[in-house]
Amino acid sequence: MARMDTNTPQPTEIKLHQQSRVLEISFADGKTFELPCEFLRVYSPSAEVRGHGPGQEVLQAGKKNVGITHIEPAGSYAIQLTFSDGHATGIYSWDLLYDYGLHQEKMWQHYLKRLEEAGASREPGPAPFEQRPKSK
Repeated sequence: MARMDTNTPQPTEIKLHQQSRVLEISFADGKTFELPCEFLRVYSPSAEVRGHGPGQEVLQAGKKNVGITHIEPAGSYAIQLTFSDGHATGIYSWDLLYDYGLHQEKMWQHYLKRLEEAGASREPGPAPFEQRPKSK
């Protein structure tokens, strides 16, 4: 478990904007970050995304339209996010979210570059069978 950085300001407000799919977090030092759900999803701190060591990260593609469906407090130091694609194992600590806010632009460019190198896309591909209307 990552140790909590005591220098990180506490969040004063967390707002989920369903329509724009943005998680807005205000911190006690006056900083407010708007983190898109897609960004939070592709940078999920879960083992499923991060892998179990450097270079093990699993590139997440097709997450452009992903939203957050549920926010659950995890102790007094983090939140657990449930995404519309069913992903729910990432625990986002305050320092992680603050760090993401500070480095969002750089991280996003890095992600786009990785997608491009992999020939992958942010656009969701054709959905698996569950989307099709059931035939009677």
